[in-house]
Amino acid sequence: MMISRDKTRQISVGGVKIGGGALVPVQSMCTTKTKDTKATIKQILGLYEAGCEIIRLAVPDMESASALSEIKANSPIPIVADIHFDYRLALEAALRGVDKIRINPGNIGDKSKVHEVAKQCKARGIPIRIGVNSGSVPKSVLEKHKGPTPQALIESAKIHAGLLEEFDFEDICLSLKSSSVTDTIKAYKLAAETFKYPLHIGVTESGTVYNGVIRSAVGIGTLLCMGIGDTLRVSLTADPEEEVKAGIAILKAADLRKAGPRLISCPTCGRTEIDLISLAREVESRLDGINRNITVAVMGCVVNGPGEAKEADYGIAGGKDCGLLFKKGEAVAKLPVSELSDALFELIESEREI
Repeated sequence: MMISRDKTRQISVGGVKIGGGALVPVQSMCTTKTKDTKATIKQILGLYEAGCEIIRLAVPDMESASALSEIKANSPIPIVADIHFDYRLALEAALRGVDKIRINPGNIGDKSKVHEVAKQCKARGIPIRIGVNSGSVPKSVLEKHKGPTPQALIESAKIHAGLLEEFDFEDICLSLKSSSVTDTIKAYKLAAETFKYPLHIGVTESGTVYNGVIRSAVGIGTLLCMGIGDTLRVSLTADPEEEVKAGIAILKAADLRKAGPRLISCPTCGRTEIDLISLAREVESRLDGINRNITVAVMGCVVNGPGEAKEADYGIAGGKDCGLLFKKGEAVAKLPVSELSDALFELIESEREI
């Protein structure tokens, strides 16, 4: 089933559009204590350089909420305040000028408190993300569905969104995350069929870098290729820059992001006459310094050489004691293996966009 993401309602988070066919922005979350403004701003700047487009901050107390003004003034990307339990923190975050608030309406008190948050956010044009995950489903809903099933996540989202809608608030983004990849996919598929709101997608508690990236790539990538998902976060037990790099890579793999170089390389095999793995890693590392929409190929032999990688803008292919430098599938030089990487980047640099 293919769903068109341009059908969702569009919201604006500090000028970054989410939904309604806009580009899918990559989000992350600071690991610093928000009240430590110096450390938090430093991490935000690093994440911005890595490609992060929206950043979320934990706001567990009023000291953290008060720090948001300074952080907001020094952040090059929109700030999302992550609020649990105390609605007064959400009100303070709104006063401090954050660009979005993430809450679970079911855990911040009675309707009057939800109403206050909705009223303040509406007055300031601040959207609200309703965060539903497998650990925050109301007990009555869990009992009805016999656990945090995709259907339970949807019912929980309906309840929470309904609270905001009662107060004529529709500047909403939804997330329905599960630690189960298959349940996550099922829940978001149901959400895309049920709600008009943009969807923040991700697999919660996905794990450390290796397993977490794989699980996230399967879950997020599947949804994106189905036309589902308006913004994303790859949740890893790791440096948040790893989340950003993974998110951008997933978007590129789904053909939803063209910015920057794309590396393609073949799997090594018994025909390979060069140290392909080291060569591919070297090229990948050197591509980090290039900001051009190009495809670069590193191929191991004549079988997987220029012919199979003819769609690449530039490439190199190994042979016995030598290799080929090629452009758009056409060989341009035959060189010793030790010179291939330098020759490749000299060619790329010679055609640098002005």
